[in-house]
Amino acid sequence: MYALKMIVKNALRHQLRSALTVLGLVVATLSFGLLQTVVDAWYAGAEAASNTTLVTRNATSLVFPLPLSYADKIRGVEGVSRVSYANWFGGVYQDPKNFFAQFAISGQSYLDTYPDYLLPDEQRGAFLKDRKGAIVGRKLAEQFGFKVGDVIPIRGTIFPGQWEFVLRGIYDGRHSTTNTTQMFFHWDYLNETVRKLAPRRANQVGVYVVQIARAEDAALVSQRIDAQFKNSLAETLTETEKAFQLGFVSMSEAIVVAIRVVSFVVILIIMAVMANTMAMSARERLAEYATLKALGFGPLWLATLIFGESLLLAGVGAALGIALLFPVAAAFAAQMGTLFPVFDVAPQTVLWQALAALGVGFLAAIAPTLRATRVNIVEGLRSIG
Repeated sequence: MYALKMIVKNALRHQLRSALTVLGLVVATLSFGLLQTVVDAWYAGAEAASNTTLVTRNATSLVFPLPLSYADKIRGVEGVSRVSYANWFGGVYQDPKNFFAQFAISGQSYLDTYPDYLLPDEQRGAFLKDRKGAIVGRKLAEQFGFKVGDVIPIRGTIFPGQWEFVLRGIYDGRHSTTNTTQMFFHWDYLNETVRKLAPRRANQVGVYVVQIARAEDAALVSQRIDAQFKNSLAETLTETEKAFQLGFVSMSEAIVVAIRVVSFVVILIIMAVMANTMAMSARERLAEYATLKALGFGPLWLATLIFGESLLLAGVGAALGIALLFPVAAAFAAQMGTLFPVFDVAPQTVLWQALAALGVGFLAAIAPTLRATRVNIVEGLRSIG
């Protein structure tokens, strides 16, 4: 208890210096946590992907569609339990800044493939009955103020024209990692309109979403599906949903790596600041340490005082940084809108924040401790700080 009182008094001896050091630790810890959360958000879609879901797309590129006739052939492949399909729509709601994902889906089969989209039975039924019906996620509905029954106008880009959809349901996520920033509507409605305006583009889908019974059969079933369409005009590439999602992430891998590097550079910078603070404190107290040694206090006692002070400052900075991370992350997510569908602070991020701050505190105390424990009593007593 006496040692703790000494540590606290030492930490408060130069209040301005200690306050600025703690402030630096708060900023560093907060920045580190926020940047790591951004990285986690980048991979959120892949991490939430089901291990029993495959995605089949055109082997040449995702921009090329696949014939609707492939559905029955894929359904007949051994190991396949359900087949659904979807098209990326890419429309604009009111203003190009209002970006959110829109998919034309195969209705019942698609919703059955994704049970994590929780939709009330009456809303689900209303959506399936209405050809022009649509459903949106809770986060998207809250962002734009959508209510069930609203007519949502979308200006088509990939599929030109002015489209109107009637909002029949708002789905929630089963888990915090479930994407609730999307809009879904009927592929049949899209196809009927395309058939009238551009018949050559009709009866084509963007991707097939294939559900399998056993995750361990993913590679085998993928090979069987792709073998069905080998040497055809539209060969396929089938991969797990996670691999499909990671394909998009890889396009911006350099950005992700840069964010990771910056997050660790921040920690290194604050480590230098912390080390400087502790070095100044130790230099000013050489006479005190020499006096303690003359009174019979051993190196362990001196090390306890120095490490204790350093870890106390680091611990206070880490605690404040962690506490601030949650409201700051929530505000950041609100500003980003649908850019990051899932933006949650992971428990491992908090753990890394705490470990990084305590690691800084520990390493910053090593050099001052060595100097204090090795100081010659006579030379230390002559020191004027």
